Parts: sequence; structure tokens; C-alpha cells
Amino acid sequence: MQEEGKVVPLVGAIDRGAQPPSSCLPLLLLQVRDKAALQLRQGLQALFDNADDTLFEMADKADGRLDQHFYFEAMRDLRLKRKSIERSFLDTFYETFARIGQGGIAQPSRELPTADRSVLERSVAMQAMVERVLSRDGFVLGQLNLRFAALLEQDLDQAHNPLSPASLGGYFLAAGRSLGVGPNVKMVLLKLFERYVLRDLDLLYGEASQLLAGAGVLPDLPPAPRRRAEDRRSIPRRMAASQALGETAQDQAGQAFFASLQALLAPARGRFAPRLQTVAAAQPIGSGDLLRLLTHLQHYVPAPGEQDDFDLGQQLEQLLLRVSVRSGTRRRIGGDDEDMINLMGLLFAFIERDDNLPVSLRGLIGRLHIPLIKVALIDKGLFSRASHPARRLLNEIASAAIGWEAEGDGLHLRVERIVQRLLNDFCEDCQLFDELLDEFLAFSQDERRRNELLEQRTRDAEEGRVRALQARQQVQQALNQRLRGRLLPQVVVRMLEQSWSQVLLLAWLKQGEASPAWRDGLATVDELLASIAPHAEPGQLLEQLPGLLKALREGLASVALDSAATRDFFMQLEKLHLRTCTGVTDPDDSLCEVLVEHGIVLELAEQPPAGPALRFGAEAPALRQVQRLRIGAWVEVLDDDEPLRCKLVARIDSSDRLVFANRTGLKVREWSRDGLAEALRSAQVRVLDDRLLFERALEAVLEQLRGS
Repeated sequence: MQEEGKVVPLVGAIDRGAQPPSSCLPLLLLQVRDKAALQLRQGLQALFDNADDTLFEMADKADGRLDQHFYFEAMRDLRLKRKSIERSFLDTFYETFARIGQGGIAQPSRELPTADRSVLERSVAMQAMVERVLSRDGFVLGQLNLRFAALLEQDLDQAHNPLSPASLGGYFLAAGRSLGVGPNVKMVLLKLFERYVLRDLDLLYGEASQLLAGAGVLPDLPPAPRRRAEDRRSIPRRMAASQALGETAQDQAGQAFFASLQALLAPARGRFAPRLQTVAAAQPIGSGDLLRLLTHLQHYVPAPGEQDDFDLGQQLEQLLLRVSVRSGTRRRIGGDDEDMINLMGLLFAFIERDDNLPVSLRGLIGRLHIPLIKVALIDKGLFSRASHPARRLLNEIASAAIGWEAEGDGLHLRVERIVQRLLNDFCEDCQLFDELLDEFLAFSQDERRRNELLEQRTRDAEEGRVRALQARQQVQQALNQRLRGRLLPQVVVRMLEQSWSQVLLLAWLKQGEASPAWRDGLATVDELLASIAPHAEPGQLLEQLPGLLKALREGLASVALDSAATRDFFMQLEKLHLRTCTGVTDPDDSLCEVLVEHGIVLELAEQPPAGPALRFGAEAPALRQVQRLRIGAWVEVLDDDEPLRCKLVARIDSSDRLVFANRTGLKVREWSRDGLAEALRSAQVRVLDDRLLFERALEAVLEQLRGS
């Protein structure tokens, strides 16, 4: 029997914005629609997560910087527009269902005919994709279409079914038209759409058909073929609790470690089901039965943010009471099992308080409390083996997510899926943790490699910026040594400051301070200044002028100075040389002389970050903490409305700068050494502890137990 109440949470679970009226749709069709929307939305999220990885790999393999920039821009555009594409896709999906409910025909969206070759190739690829899906899933789609037609009491062409591959592909093409990416990127997205959205259509069709058949809509149609082998492989193998406990190799070191803690855990005994444990005749429940009770409870763990008092002790007490009533024998939790539950409770209490982790991550990890209790009951090697898959999975998630900025990104969704998978599927087979660990490592390694590349680009940019600053300072110093305090023609001062400074800057950056190009540039300045000074022997000046003019022309040409400005300068310089040789003064105002009183400050000159006056001795704790910071260390900035997490990606000693970037490699902060020390001292910044989470939690729990 179908319950109308099931429709509401499914609809509410989808963030789709405004929905079209659907009152004319039968209730069963509403349920099919909403169940399908949930699966399609998950497929779209997987598509965009993997599109980011795919485009990064293409950028990594690109031949030129222009192609690499193109792919990075495509990644950025896709990240910015993924939400609007998902929303547009689902809006069109709902509108199509509304039309068939009103008796209209749901036409799949198609790209308009055009002579554009890229559009034609995309249309051909789309048609081939539809044919592949129909050859694989056409039978179950045909059954679903017959049931739709019977429910709506109207003919419905299979191609116009809102769930057909042609319709779904049309929704995706229409939703992605606003993307400003090239045709090859759109082809990549279309392939990913087939892989992640259309791959499991037979499951969607089968579940929808089963729902309709169960409600009496054409229940006598032949059954659909069995699920494909690849889907069967994705179903975790289940083992009976007794078999799992009998066959799991117990780690002797883990057993010994746990035994050494039991004396410390003794004061916490009786926390669970205390009323039952006061009865001497109560019998301990077996570990296998306890695992089954925990498996039952893990399906009711509330999502983060839900207002729900879920106390594990109370829940277990209630279940034990029911077991006692049913069996007629008072039951309790065995002493060893209760010690293990208490130990895991202390570990997760530490994790919930650990402000080194983002708040949203603490909420997600907290939902793994029961699955980790079950792992510890099955295999105590969890405490002695750093390589234990459940322990590694917890550590890898915490390490990857330490720099989380907001919920909803690809990493957050990936962790959400892992948590939900464990809550839904984990019974007693710990191999599920191996599978999830492998998947997450593949994802996190790609993410780490991408972030490292972006961090390297940030480091290169910062080092280039510092080098440019040093070059400008050297040029300013060299020019000021030659010009300051002298009375010189204004046209010469302006040329040296605005144009020749760029020649010197280029020489210093390209070849360095000891290079011939740098020395020749300075020598040309000295010769120019000497050529416009009074000369006792004009003939000697005339011999030097051709070489000087050649050096000036070549230098100014190297910085692409405007030809008209160059011509005007040489005309003025000719007048200056004529005045020097003849002693005749030209009344031209442009040749007037100025006293260079102040030092030249070149445009775009940058200063190192301003920090507080030096107030720390070499042994000051805050300064020592700054000096100990390693590349890759994470800090949290607390001087804004929202805390900002960033990590040290560059330490540039020559300019006393520490550069910090966010998780995506984008520079977000920089400090001088003393500036960061002051921020640490005043609690505007704090250093995060990014050591392995499980190890930190276990160490803190041991210290707590020994201290009490």
C-alpha cells in the first residue's frame, strides 16, 4: 500500500527552486518523479565532481600555456555555474512531467539545426549516446512507458517519456548553453553525462516500474532482466555476525592494547542500560547480537543540523529492554563490549570538541560513531595498526578537509556520500572500508596534485613579484645616485625616469646585477649625463655621440617605447648636444633645467608588507612559533566575520614575507615575520594541529583516562 506521507520528504530533499504546478499528476507519478529527481541530482553532482578532475588532467597535459589557461578557465566557469545548471536541468525535468500530466507531449529539448560543425558533432554524439542507452536499457524503459501510459490513460511515445535518455540529454544540453566553454569541453561534459547520469538508468526504470506494479499498474508485465554485473559488484558482500567474528583475524597487539585500558575504563561502566545491569541475574548479550542492534540503530542516525536527541546509551537501553521482554530473560551488555563502546564514545567526544576540524566535518564524522564502534568490536587491530582501513579513512578525510571553506563543494559532497554509504550498507564486512578508502585516496590524490600545481603557480608569482620589487629598488638606487642634487635638463630626467628605468629593470630581471647588460645600461646613463655637461673639447664629444645614440636607440627599442616619443626625445637631445658644443642657449622651454631634489620613485614600485615595529626578542614564544612553521602548515584567521583557513605556501626570506593560500591554492593572506607573530600573540591567528586525527584523539583520551 502506498503512503501519501512518503511524497513530502522526497520533494523537500531536492533543492530545485520554484516548481511548476503538478496537481494534475497522479500521486504515484509524483512519487516516481521525485525518486527519479533524487537519483538524477546525485548523478549530476558526480558528473561535476569528475568534470573538475578531467579538465585538470587535460590542463596538465596541455602543450602550451594558452591551452592550459583555457582549461583552467573552463574549470572556473563550470564551478561558478554548476548550481544553475543543476537547477535548470531539474526545472525542465519538472516542467516536462507537468506537461504530460496536462495531456501535452513532452518533447525532448534539441539544439537548433545549424551549420556549425561543433554543434553537428555534438548532435551526432548525443544520438549515439541515446542509442547505446536504449540498446542496454530499452526493455525496462519500454515497461515503464507502458505503465506511464496506463496511469495517464493516454498514448505516450517512448522517446517523449520524461525519463527517456533523449529527454534527459535534452535537459542537459539546454541547461548547459550558458557555459562559456569550447566545443571540445562540451563534448567531454556530454561523455561524463552518459557515464555518471545515464549509467544507472536501468535501476531508476526498474525501481519506478516496481513502485507502479506494486500499486496495481500493469502488474502482469514480464519481469525486467537481472541487474548488470557491474551493479552487482557494487553491492557490498554481507556476512553473518557469527561468521564475521569467527573468521576475522584478531590483532593480538590490539587485544593487548585494549586489555591495558580496561582498568582505566572501569569507572565508566554502567553508563549503558544501568537499570538492567543492577540485576545480578541479567545475562550479557552476545557480540553478534550487539552488532545487529547497532546496525539497526545506525539507520536512524540524524543528519547534521537536524533537531533530534539521539543518545546512543538511551537507544541501546531501550533496545535491550525490548530484547529482554521478548526473550523473557533480562539482558545486558557484556563488560568487554561496554568498555569498547565507552572508549569509542570518548574518542568521538574528543572529535566533536576538536576545533582544528571544520564544524561541518565534525558533524559528518560524528555520524560514523556507530560504524566505528562496530569496527572496533569486530577488529581491535583498529587501535594498533595505523594501516587499518577504517582508521586510515578517518585520517584521510580529516587531512583532506582541514581547509574546508564552505559546504557544497566537491570534497564535502564526496565525504557526505561516504558517510551515507557506511550508514546504509555497513553491517559486519569491513572490506567496505577498503573499497571506500581506495575511492577516496584516488579522489584526494588528484585533488592534492591539482592543488599543488596551483600552489606552485602562487609561489612562482610571489617570487617573481619579490624579484621585481628588488629590481625596482636597485634601479631607483642607481638612478638616484646619478641624478639627485643635480641641475639637469627636464627632458633627460623624464626619459631616464620613465623609459630608461624600464631598460635597466629588464636587464636586472633577465640577467642579474652582475651581467654586462646591466653594466652597459648604467654606463649609457653615465655617458648621456656627461654628454650634456659643458665640454672643454667639443671634438671629443662629437666622436662619442654615435656610440651613445646607438646604445640609446637599441635600449629604448627593447622596451617598445612609442616611436613618436622616441623621435621627440632625440630631437631634444640633438638641441642639447648642439648647445653643449656651441655654448649657444636655445630659448625652448622643453630644454629648461630642473633641480632633482627628491629621489625618484618608479611607478608600480611595491613595498614589503607593513608589520608592527620589531618588538619580539629572538626567544619570544610567538616568534619561535612563526620560525617553526613549515611549508604546508595550516592556520585559522579570526580577524574577519567568518574564520578563514589557509596554509603556508611560500616563505620568502629576502623580503620577510610569509604567503598563505586557501585549499584551492589561491593566495589569501601574507604577513611579515613580526606581523604574524603579533597576530598569533593577539589571538587573531591560531596555528591548526593537522596531525592524524585518530592518533590525536587516542592520545588525548589516554591522557584523560590516566589523569582521572
